[in-house]
Amino acid sequence: MKQTTFYILLSLKTIDGFESFGKFVIGNNRSFAYSLFKKLKGSSEANEKSVLTIELMETVNELPLNLKIISCTLEELTENCKLITKEMFKATNLEDLL
Repeated sequence: MKQTTFYILLSLKTIDGFESFGKFVIGNNRSFAYSLFKKLKGSSEANEKSVLTIELMETVNELPLNLKIISCTLEELTENCKLITKEMFKATNLEDLL
């Protein structure tokens, strides 16, 4: 049985459609993944006018499954990347202390 993995995918709109340019693998804990994604800044009104999107993804039987998506500005993306890095650092380095 394959283990489920959650990740956050960063994409930007191009003339050919959305292209992924970054990926944060955030582990296999569903509650942590949803909790982290909920903290991100942006709008849940992602649509064809969105330029930057952030998606919460899950692998199921090695296939990607989109769980949630938000659109954001460049400034929000910057803050979100900082937040993801900080939360991953805490989860990775402090989980043994909790």
